[in-house]
Amino acid sequence: MTSTAADLCDFIDASPSPFHVCATVAQRLRAAGYRQLAETDPWPAAGRFYIVRSGSLVAWNATGAAGGGFRIVGGHTDSPNLRVKQHPDREAAGWQLVALAPYGGAWLNSWLDRDLGLSGRLSVRAGSGAGVEEHLVRIDEAILRVPQLAIHLAEDRKAVSLDPQRHVNAVWGTGAAAPLLEFVAERAGVAPADVLGFELMTHDLAPSAVTGADGQFLSAPRLDNQVSCYAGLAALLAAAHNPDPAAPTPVLALFDHEEVGSVSDHGADSDLLVSTLERITAAAGGDRAAFLRALAASMLASADMAHATHPNYPERHEPGHHIALNAGPVLKNHPNLRYATDGRTAAAFALACEQAGVALQRYEHRADLPCGSTIGPMSAARSGIPTVDVGAAQLAMHSAREFMGSADVADYAAALAAFLAPAPR
Repeated sequence: MTSTAADLCDFIDASPSPFHVCATVAQRLRAAGYRQLAETDPWPAAGRFYIVRSGSLVAWNATGAAGGGFRIVGGHTDSPNLRVKQHPDREAAGWQLVALAPYGGAWLNSWLDRDLGLSGRLSVRAGSGAGVEEHLVRIDEAILRVPQLAIHLAEDRKAVSLDPQRHVNAVWGTGAAAPLLEFVAERAGVAPADVLGFELMTHDLAPSAVTGADGQFLSAPRLDNQVSCYAGLAALLAAAHNPDPAAPTPVLALFDHEEVGSVSDHGADSDLLVSTLERITAAAGGDRAAFLRALAASMLASADMAHATHPNYPERHEPGHHIALNAGPVLKNHPNLRYATDGRTAAAFALACEQAGVALQRYEHRADLPCGSTIGPMSAARSGIPTVDVGAAQLAMHSAREFMGSADVADYAAALAAFLAPAPR
């Protein structure tokens, strides 16, 4: 179990931004014999392929038959963090600052007093023409820090209320510090004047680690939701090729922008998944009617993280639904459809856990607390595919550094693999 958890640590440390998640997944797919396709090209009928659209990726293992439907694991590549504003350079009280804005539901106090690097991508002029090239950026140096206010200066020594506009800008230097974008462009090996656009974000530089006296825990940034990206990738790679034309096609769909509502050209509320599935069907010779039949024969697991019962705040959890670390994947239910699970799909995932030989936990959110959501409900509504919401248990969700059980990594991947390749009836 620890070796799988250690491999997850390597995956997370290689992936500080959604663009890097896609690059890391793509690298592992290529090593397993998958080939990247362009959305603008014709697609082959059979084989192992993937596409990348910005910070999202879809991969599949096609038999060339159009009638078996799809088994899909869906997750998201983005995590809450602090992102660089378009005019980042600021000055206050003699300090040079970098203006940052929270992305998603970042737990702001967890970002204070951390050594922060920068990652993301630059959109750069290509040569002397009008073309644009994308350059991944990753600076693993402690160049930024958001300092906490001293307790002696706080109005309330028990808590500091953080204003996301004023209190999360990062210290960059004193005196005449270089403009941030010039610094980033130099590190990327491009001319600052050629940077036409950018998406940059901070990341905590402390490495991921297997922790605990006997290695039973895992401490890392971005567990939500890179654990699901990792486990879904492992599940796809473990799904055996099935030449039966009635067997479902296994698919991995990783979307950007879940933490801010998924409404983008490559979020879960876009056409990315549905259009990909239709093109897979068409490449195999299926028409529109065949595609609609395939959707009706499909099922999707929305893989995101789940709340473990917090030992210091047990009253914040639904009684009778204790969720533990290292106790198996979590099936998530919500009567008001913040999760997409219903009886049919819950049964399918329960059978997958039985097939994988792992325990299953069932989660309900307290009725008097607002509940977060996932890609599940919108993907189900967008595609018409029955969907189950599942996850791995963790603490400190949306913190700059999160916490889970190390044994849960392998169990989560095994359950998703069984879901992608269900045993014949």
